[in-house]
Amino acid sequence: MMIKIDGLILEEIRDLVNSLGEPTYRGDQIYKWVYSKAVNDFDMMSDLSKEFRKKIKEVAAFTDFTLLELKESKRDLSLKGLFLLEDGEKIESVILKDADRHTLCVSTQVGCRMGCKFCNTAQVGFKRDLTTSEIIRQVLFMKKVLEDKGGKLTNIVYMGMGEPLDNIDNVIRSLEILTDENGVGFSHRKITVSTSGVVNHLDKLFSMKKVVNLAVSLNATTDGVRSRIMPINNRFPINTLLSKLKQLPLQKRKRITIEYVMLKGVNDTIEDAKRVVQLLKGLPVKINLIVYNQTIGGEYKSSDEDVVLNFQKYLTDRNFTVFIRKSLAADIDGACGQLYAKYI
Repeated sequence: MMIKIDGLILEEIRDLVNSLGEPTYRGDQIYKWVYSKAVNDFDMMSDLSKEFRKKIKEVAAFTDFTLLELKESKRDLSLKGLFLLEDGEKIESVILKDADRHTLCVSTQVGCRMGCKFCNTAQVGFKRDLTTSEIIRQVLFMKKVLEDKGGKLTNIVYMGMGEPLDNIDNVIRSLEILTDENGVGFSHRKITVSTSGVVNHLDKLFSMKKVVNLAVSLNATTDGVRSRIMPINNRFPINTLLSKLKQLPLQKRKRITIEYVMLKGVNDTIEDAKRVVQLLKGLPVKINLIVYNQTIGGEYKSSDEDVVLNFQKYLTDRNFTVFIRKSLAADIDGACGQLYAKYI
């Protein structure tokens, strides 16, 4: 079985070239070609001898990763890529454009097992975890597409299809490659990993040398409502989640992003806002209120604009930093919660 070179960390590539009787620095050269230069063809690695290229092609290959479709939003110039994986499964990645910011939303699983009732990806069910290479290739591919259009990738968020902490090992490996200055070289300060509340893997995420930002989907203020719309709450209820967040070794001036999808008549009352204040008291947080993107035949509706504004005002009046997340890429089904492969 061929080794997939584009999912290996530096030490593994070094070990591979050593096993072929080559010096360690050859591994460093390949690592830079694969991740820093985004090259997925050994024959293009010009500083490797033809003899060595022939040798490594006998044991290693690149992951099949094919663009099926690229859509561009007419509203805000956001981009969505649909990719075909080696086993025939498909995933989506989105670049959201907001002013000068270009944020790539990366998928970590085919489907998702969390079952959040307001998320289209949950309708797919869980197929499988993405490999490290499949996560990285999304970044390299979409980054190149954006650069070809004259843009520059400024942020990466692990908020696409799947629950990142449910695929913790491959997510951490991908983060190590992304933040390595000899790898992709992306700043860890510009990367955010989002979770629905998989509490038992937070310590592993925070054990990394370069700790990225954390976003947590709260979306309700009582266990009854949260369990109804987010089944993960049955395993890790609100108090368990918040207790863990208070224990995390946050760096100075770092804040956790609390994501709150506004669902009409479900979680958008002033009573809910009051409970948000009580729940988050003492936690270093900023809050994103997300205007829900209604889907055809969906059970939930978007909160009215005045309700969202009143909710925000109640929180800001009590010294919370609160943003209302704009609805981006909705016309290409790339907005929050809309990454659902309709072909399935």
